[in-house]
Amino acid sequence: MIDAYEDPGTPDCRGGWRYLWWLVTRQAGRSVAGALIASVWMALTALPPYLLSRAIDDGLEPGDQTALAGWTAAVLGIGVFNAWLGVVRHRTMTKLRMDANFRTVKVVVEQSVRLGAALSRQAGAGEVVTIGVGDVQTISTSLTAVGPGVAALFTYAVVAALLLSVSLQLSVVILLGVPLIAVLVGPLMGRLQGTETGYRERQGVLTARIADLAGGLRVLNGLGGKGLFADAFRRDSQELREQGYRVGAVTSWIQALGVGLPSLFLAVVTWLAARLAARGDITVGELVSVYGYVAVLVMPVAFFIECGYQLNRGVVAARRVARFLSLEPATDRADALDAPSSPAVLHDPDSGVRVVPGRLTALAGGRPAESEAVVDRLGRYAESAVTWGGVRLDEIALAQVRERILVADNEADLFAGPLRDLVSGRRDHDDEAITRAVHAAVADDIVLGLPDGLDSAVDAQGRSLSGGQRQRVRLVRALLADPEVLLAVEPTSALDAHTEAAVATRLRAARSDRTTLVTTTSPLLLDRADTVYFLVDGKVAASGSHRELLDGEPGYRALVARDVDSEEVVR
Repeated sequence: MIDAYEDPGTPDCRGGWRYLWWLVTRQAGRSVAGALIASVWMALTALPPYLLSRAIDDGLEPGDQTALAGWTAAVLGIGVFNAWLGVVRHRTMTKLRMDANFRTVKVVVEQSVRLGAALSRQAGAGEVVTIGVGDVQTISTSLTAVGPGVAALFTYAVVAALLLSVSLQLSVVILLGVPLIAVLVGPLMGRLQGTETGYRERQGVLTARIADLAGGLRVLNGLGGKGLFADAFRRDSQELREQGYRVGAVTSWIQALGVGLPSLFLAVVTWLAARLAARGDITVGELVSVYGYVAVLVMPVAFFIECGYQLNRGVVAARRVARFLSLEPATDRADALDAPSSPAVLHDPDSGVRVVPGRLTALAGGRPAESEAVVDRLGRYAESAVTWGGVRLDEIALAQVRERILVADNEADLFAGPLRDLVSGRRDHDDEAITRAVHAAVADDIVLGLPDGLDSAVDAQGRSLSGGQRQRVRLVRALLADPEVLLAVEPTSALDAHTEAAVATRLRAARSDRTTLVTTTSPLLLDRADTVYFLVDGKVAASGSHRELLDGEPGYRALVARDVDSEEVVR
């Protein structure tokens, strides 16, 4: 089974079937062993009917007690041996499924880390959660086909061969069963893939909405929108339920056939065998063996249908995993250039924004999404023609861009752990540097209010902190990183006016020799900026200082005045 630190290998992402085959070939030895053990185990279940027929014909009917005892002992021995073999089979297949489970989890986690900040821009949270919670288990379960699935086909052939020694007619009837199953179940399997795919897609959307609602419940409640979103979620849940009913309808037919077809075989073959015995074409012992063979067939036929069902569900899940693993992060060109050797101007021609080195620049717009789009382009998280020092940003080595330009999102993830580790990021910082960053972000009261100060544990996503505290912790982390260019999205939107004014003053002082851009509509922060860009429809409508725009731009004045009148702040 895969070790936590072992390389899981390079998955085959060309399709669902190919991904499942990759999981099998990554543990080829165990897969072959599982198929062989399961085949022997299931085939041996067909041996007792033959032994019983010999016990009747050779021992019971002629009254030979020695022969009867011998054949009875053989039945007992086969039963005990097969019980032990069943334990080995189950353990082997469990290890096979667990390896597939852990291997899929590992490649998905590695892909999430590889995508990094591009993950949320290429795949929704619901997609990743659905893969981790449901698809991984479905994929691992589908690999049951490697053992009992293969064994079902092998045992079917063995029983047909045993029946051939009894009656050609009975053997032909059994052999015709597999094509009959394919004809009856095949269309249902195809329909199952379609309905299961739709169900999984809708489930991913709903899971993402649950995460969004959980994260924004406090805000929704404050705005009075909780009921509205609850109604929308209820409607989506009902649609998912209806889709689940459609999946269940197909599944019920497949499972019904899994029980019904073996019963049909049992009835037909038993009737034919009884007629042959009545005519004297077969012995009483052979009649008993035929009944036993057909009873044994219930298991492989049921396994055959069940594995087909599980494989079709597994392919749907594997396609989702393969699609996720096929996502690519931003990459460098083969002829990537070096970043400017000294601080240089960042220019976004799409909006007209110019971020001048060593200055505090602010973006103010009525639609926050438009300001965020500018930041994404300046941070190289979206395709654009942004230049840095006159060179296109997408032509510069990505590692250098990430090293020197930091986008600080106000909804950036906060991982569980000590506050010191949370704000330090991937570098170690001494207490003096952390204290300066904490002071600049006006987060001193947060540290003092925690029982162990910087060594206090913080819950994942900062759930143990208030909205304003989480925002200041994110700002501490960004300031402690000390990038050459800091692009901060709404860094003070959840703060009260007094705290926001202190943050504006200290942020300017802390970044006096650095390049900083913030998106905001707060006059307290705008008044500290060297240059303010007023965005309309995502483009610069006016620029200047805060006071110049107040005097000369009515649209800007209306935007800022609305912000001034707002008293709904969270500390």
